[in-house]
Amino acid sequence: MKNRNSRQPALHLPRARDYKLPQGFVFGASTSAYQVEGAAFEGGRGESVWEPFLRNPKRSYDLGDVTCDHYNRYREDVGLMKAMGLDAYRFSISWPRVMPNGEGKVNEIGLDFYDRLVDELLEAGIDPYVTLYHWDLPLMLQKRYHGWFHRETALAFADYSALMVRRLGDRVKKWATLNEPEVIIAGYISDGMAPGMNLPRSGHRVGHHLLLGHALGTQAMRAARSDIECGIVLNLVPIDPVDPQNEKQCAAARDRWTLSYSWYLDAMLKGNYPDLVHDALSRSDSGNPVRPLDMSLIAQKLDFLGINYYTRFLVNEKGDIVETPNVPRTQMGWEMVPDSFTKMLIDLEREYEMPPVYITENGAALDDTLSGGRVNDRHRIKYLDEHIGAVARAIKGGADVRGYFAWSLMDNLEWPLGFAKTFGLIHVDRSTLNRTVKDSGLWYAKTIARNRRS
Repeated sequence: MKNRNSRQPALHLPRARDYKLPQGFVFGASTSAYQVEGAAFEGGRGESVWEPFLRNPKRSYDLGDVTCDHYNRYREDVGLMKAMGLDAYRFSISWPRVMPNGEGKVNEIGLDFYDRLVDELLEAGIDPYVTLYHWDLPLMLQKRYHGWFHRETALAFADYSALMVRRLGDRVKKWATLNEPEVIIAGYISDGMAPGMNLPRSGHRVGHHLLLGHALGTQAMRAARSDIECGIVLNLVPIDPVDPQNEKQCAAARDRWTLSYSWYLDAMLKGNYPDLVHDALSRSDSGNPVRPLDMSLIAQKLDFLGINYYTRFLVNEKGDIVETPNVPRTQMGWEMVPDSFTKMLIDLEREYEMPPVYITENGAALDDTLSGGRVNDRHRIKYLDEHIGAVARAIKGGADVRGYFAWSLMDNLEWPLGFAKTFGLIHVDRSTLNRTVKDSGLWYAKTIARNRRS
């Protein structure tokens, strides 16, 4: 695999190891539409909640107008994926690109783009894994219904889901509804993410409507085609007490885990919310949103669960996060704890009747620089090696993990944090948009080849 520069320095990469993963294990990489596509005002795309949010005159943000220009450069990007030997590419659909108002009129130009992308991937021998919603809500749904604050958006999401399966379901077989409900909620309880509604008591209300959207979307997709698999993607952060012998800290850790993360799993895999969440819903802005039959719909079968893992939290007696001093951290300030990854995956298997799991995101934002046509990012290689190893240990411990997707394929727009936080296996020059596969991407290619078992 070659980068753009014709004269390459000699590469001495860390050795790729055999993790003894099961036959058929999938290696891929992930992106999301708003973070990489660009072409924000091309081809009939409607506005999302991110256009006005990032253009707030009171703040200075990088914009998503161009990002990596994946919309126009997807063929080049698929060529790089093929050269890396990826089994699969996980990407999201831009809802406002295919339905500019979020409901009603369909944009054929936007649909054609995803047709071409899927066909290009399949021609390259790469399986498409589609996520329908990765935070880029059509602006009109925000204006009309206040987004996920009201259930009408969940109904619109079901129509959108059916549209996409009818269009791509003959070729795309893995469909995730939502990516990271917890982060979507952040845009409602605070003003740090779009749409920035800043309603602190709205979190579980919004979360319920997101789960309802997942459920209605799944139902609509299955009605459209019976030969697809449907799931959802959750970010899960293990929460541990600073002192495991301190009962108050242990209780605070359990409560925070319940209120932040496991309540989604309880709803989908056990059919009910925990008491702490029922209490929070009763105090929600505009009242408890749960209606009869909602929970049985939310608890319909999952074909798979996507898990995004980046770090773990330590908490004190009050449930406040306490930082561990003198430990390695990413650009995001996240502690690197691969052993917590293993433990979480095994614990989930013991707690729930789990569907098959895919690690849909895992990676690290770390400082790296293009120099002499090369990005020598051995720190990222170490991170990936340790976390793929953590997955392998979890599988040996009984977790049914079927695949691993690195976040992310390329350096992209990290939402309000802009372009400074670099997660990619591929470096993207911000002035020219030229792509250069980093050493971590070259190492990942060798790792995939070493672990491939057909």
